[in-house]
Amino acid sequence: MKGKILYYSGSGNTKISCEYIAQNLEGVEIELIDMVKNETIPDFDECDIVGFATFTDFFATPHLFEQYVRKIPEQNDKMAFVFNTYGIMSGQTLFRMSKEVTSRGFKVIAGHSFKTPESYPPAIKRGIGSQDNPKEKSLKKFKRFVEQLSDSLKSNAEGNEIKKAKIKKGSIMGRLFGNRGPTSARKSMGEKYVDEELCTECGVCEKGCPYNAIALSSKPEFDMEKCYGCWWCYNHCPKEAIYTNKMRGSSHYPKPTKEFKEKLMNL
Repeated sequence: MKGKILYYSGSGNTKISCEYIAQNLEGVEIELIDMVKNETIPDFDECDIVGFATFTDFFATPHLFEQYVRKIPEQNDKMAFVFNTYGIMSGQTLFRMSKEVTSRGFKVIAGHSFKTPESYPPAIKRGIGSQDNPKEKSLKKFKRFVEQLSDSLKSNAEGNEIKKAKIKKGSIMGRLFGNRGPTSARKSMGEKYVDEELCTECGVCEKGCPYNAIALSSKPEFDMEKCYGCWWCYNHCPKEAIYTNKMRGSSHYPKPTKEFKEKLMNL
């Protein structure tokens, strides 16, 4: 069998989780596709399964993920699964992902939310969420999800039809927070500034911004109409020169922790 996993990863937590899925789906040759680096929609004709993965952004689905999925041509019940990572609360992320993917004609047969290290700077600063995630219980559930997905695909290869998964909306609290608009994260983050003494004009922020909201001239300039408050520029500035009214010089999460990588390697 062949498949693709299309993912949007800000800190890298989602990416390495998808790498684990790709390596452990038995009997399936998986191609990983970064939604940010590969804007062209791939051909799914030879795929038996398509995975969609992202992180929880302000208790819901990132705007970029929704934009990408809505560009996909109409499918005819192509099997798919949805997967998201989160630090504090998954909210309505998985439910919204399933809704978006289903609207393009995919048949969602599985879904999972995986609690990973906290990567949202304001939460890290306040001590909300934990960079010690995932705990043993979350790891076991994640591993079981991959095993069950493998079993379903094996059953399908043997000629059995796989039923559509029932993806729940989540807790009442998750529904409440997950109903915020697409610009809520931008408003929460607020204006961004540059410490010109620290900035080396390296261009990392401009090249890496998933929304193309930064231009170097010669210091970074931010287009707030394009920004969706993902904190990529803050987390990845090598000199920690980018700051906001809420955050400056602390609580960065540029990549997955060593401990998280080891947990997945030993799972």
